[in-house]
Amino acid sequence: MERNSRNIYLKSAEFVEAVEGYQQAMVKRNIGRQVELLDTKAGLNRVTAAPVFARDSSPNYSAAAMDGIAAVSERTRGASETRPVILEKNRDFVYINTGGRVKDPYDTVIMIEDLVEVSSNEVEVRSSAPARQHIREIGEDVVKGELILPSNHVLRPMDIGALLAGKVETIEVYKKPRVGILPTGSEIIDVGDSQEPGKIIDSNSYLFEGMIEEAGGTSKRYPVTEDDYDLLKERILQGVRENDVFVINAGSSAGSKDFTGDLIKELGEVLIHGVAIKPGKPIILGFIQNKPVIGIPGYPVSAFIDFKYFVQPLIEDLAGRKATTEKNLTVTLSRRIVSSLKHEEFVRIKAGKVEDSYVATPLSRGAGVSTSLVKADGILRIPKGLEGYEKGTAVSIQLMKELKEIENTLVSVGSHDVVMDLLSDRLQWNRRDAGLSSAHVGSFGGILALKNRECHMAPMHILDEETGGYNKAMIQSHFPAGDMGIIKLVKRSQGLMVPKGNPKGITGISDLAGEGVEFVNRQRGSGTRILLDYHLKRLGISSGDIAGYDRALTTHTAVAAAVANNTADVGLGVYSAAKALDVDFIPIEWEDYDLVLSKKYLEDPRILEIIDLIQQEGFKKKIENLGGYQTDEIGDVYILEKTEEETTWQKWYPST
Repeated sequence: MERNSRNIYLKSAEFVEAVEGYQQAMVKRNIGRQVELLDTKAGLNRVTAAPVFARDSSPNYSAAAMDGIAAVSERTRGASETRPVILEKNRDFVYINTGGRVKDPYDTVIMIEDLVEVSSNEVEVRSSAPARQHIREIGEDVVKGELILPSNHVLRPMDIGALLAGKVETIEVYKKPRVGILPTGSEIIDVGDSQEPGKIIDSNSYLFEGMIEEAGGTSKRYPVTEDDYDLLKERILQGVRENDVFVINAGSSAGSKDFTGDLIKELGEVLIHGVAIKPGKPIILGFIQNKPVIGIPGYPVSAFIDFKYFVQPLIEDLAGRKATTEKNLTVTLSRRIVSSLKHEEFVRIKAGKVEDSYVATPLSRGAGVSTSLVKADGILRIPKGLEGYEKGTAVSIQLMKELKEIENTLVSVGSHDVVMDLLSDRLQWNRRDAGLSSAHVGSFGGILALKNRECHMAPMHILDEETGGYNKAMIQSHFPAGDMGIIKLVKRSQGLMVPKGNPKGITGISDLAGEGVEFVNRQRGSGTRILLDYHLKRLGISSGDIAGYDRALTTHTAVAAAVANNTADVGLGVYSAAKALDVDFIPIEWEDYDLVLSKKYLEDPRILEIIDLIQQEGFKKKIENLGGYQTDEIGDVYILEKTEEETTWQKWYPST
């Protein structure tokens, strides 16, 4: 069946209204938890569906708590250091090990350390042993019929141990809800398939699988299904039949090939189509054959947000788990965030503790930028009807990482380079509870972050037009002497990146203004744009003469990718990015790429670790293997000092 008409969204529901409305619809349809009998040994992380009582006592006999002898307590009466008592084996005592059964007539246990062996059949005791000494009584751990675990309890390893001690061999638990996942779209392929232009790898299904497992469910992924109405209908009916919950990924928007809404409506009921959130608006909440069926948009971040707030709580409830408790943290925004009045927006946030404050920087807000989820420390929810937040506003974020990890993380704000990625990876490897948080806002953005105390350090490469040097002049003009330091990182080769074979015949900066040449730039405040503007000024070229000058990307690799994918003819960036994306490179200049920081942080153990790490031969070799880098000065530290006569840069050494 061919469908060419475009779907029209139903009225977008409010976020809370949609969540609560779907939950109420589940209750109304009597969709709830199911129970099964399970081998106790296989119960880890399952949830008890009924109270569990001991079926036998533990221990179920009087047991020795120590190695020694089981004795008749009456025979030891009166024993002392001056009047020891001799006990005869098999009449007054028997030897026993820990856990051994204490039988009549023996009613006490004496530790081996408190005995003196007189002969092979006799021991001497020098103190009285009271009855029931060092004996574990019947039911000391648990008594038959006693409650071991209540209902709705998530089973832990120690719980399983206690149940087995009470001879509970099987338990009633809530069934893991079966959740089917159907990836759809004629453009979607599996990761192992050949990727041609216009094809997108299905990553959302595997994201969902992980989230389903975390929520206490079990997943079944169906083959990628093309945008064919009848074929989709067949797969949906199969998935609904075989699962408790069914998730259809993509096809929920308003395109002519977006069939999910129509199919759920035809086969069952669409309760809600469209929720006033961003990203994730096109979600569909419905039912088929009295089972929840959810249509989720294909953009990765939209998919994550919708699954996290709509599907995961549903699975947790069916699995008998308590709803995930969000951990919140109050942070101060380092940048202004503008938001639409029409939606509740979920903004991914990078956070870190600088001095006594938690500072937060928004990450890319594109619904297709899945790496923003990887980098995010938390999510900021901006309510509908609010235009956003000004820089410096204190807001609450929902944490996606442990607070300790955020507190131990160094915050870097400034210029981007793959060297910072290598450094972050190495720090994470050395210190599993810490790391390096990088926000790519350009070199001047790093200067502002340092001035506002929003970061620990700022990577930068700012050219001084008068001296031709890098970074030092800019620091001297923005900060007082005695306050700042520089950790030397690398010299790197900046140049023009062009497609293989250089089809436009570009040889230098002057060719950027040529007819038919499309340029891609870096963002305002970046050292790379400053370098470009410096050369344009020297050559007398106006930025208005360069097509694409205002198209700005935030990383060197993004510029290289634009050139590699033929959306630009040329871009300015570092050699390592050109090499990584396999484009040609025309060298322009070697520049200094350094870490700038407050002098007070130089004795911070984490900074000292960085200084030590970057000077290691293995790390330097990794950088040099990237191509386009020199590491002659890496790890050298300079501080800005002021005397009565002059302001100078002095080499600095750690005190230890």
